[in-house]
Amino acid sequence: MTTGTWWFFGVTLGQLALAVVLLHTRSRGRPELPPQALALLRGGPRAAVTVALVALHQRGAVAAGRRGTIRANGGAGRTRDPLQLGVHRSLQRAVGLRVLATRPKARQALDALRAELGRTGLLRPPGRLWAARILLACVPVTVSVGLLATGVTAPAVLLGAVTVLAAALLLCVPPTTRAARRLLAGLRARHPLPAHRREVTDGRDVLLYVALYGDPALALFLPHFSRDGGLLVRRGDRDDGYATGRGWNPENGPTCTSGAPD
Repeated sequence: MTTGTWWFFGVTLGQLALAVVLLHTRSRGRPELPPQALALLRGGPRAAVTVALVALHQRGAVAAGRRGTIRANGGAGRTRDPLQLGVHRSLQRAVGLRVLATRPKARQALDALRAELGRTGLLRPPGRLWAARILLACVPVTVSVGLLATGVTAPAVLLGAVTVLAAALLLCVPPTTRAARRLLAGLRARHPLPAHRREVTDGRDVLLYVALYGDPALALFLPHFSRDGGLLVRRGDRDDGYATGRGWNPENGPTCTSGAPD
């Protein structure tokens, strides 16, 4: 390969290295997280809003509306939780879960919760995640320009394919870190979903199960509210897939399971 070809691949390797640095997040311990934070790590914004709605519903502050919507049913109560307050204040009229998660007051509370999780090293900061993905998206362009400018040879094509594959794998890194996924797995191991709802009498435990398991816990503990309020994921819908790395996160782009750097 010519000197020009090596120069282009040096730029490509620099892009990959900088993306790895941006994606690397160091965990700062195992803090005690509220159910909304655990839900955000597991399933993204909609999962966190769902847990907030369940907490509000336990106090009679929200109820199921018409056609799979949620409506306010009085004041928010004595809660000081920012997400619960933001969600309740967003219910000027009955709305669906997907819309509710995008309302300004709910989004503001979600952004604050994401920032807090980012400081603990459980969630990758959105700015760094975006920057890394922009760099990775530029890798195929750099490789293509390099091949066209310096000549297509078999070794250059092979090296270009390897770098593009590496960029594609890094694009699959989910917003959550390995520490967050270990945390969720440990909590599920200590708190398996019970077979019958009568085994759980504490409302705080219900919130924990909904945060850790999502739809199965909703169907077990709050079947009517979840169905009538549109909280259960319908066929064809996608969750945000934060911890699993599956699905589409509207704020952070496509995710898929991969060996993510911490």
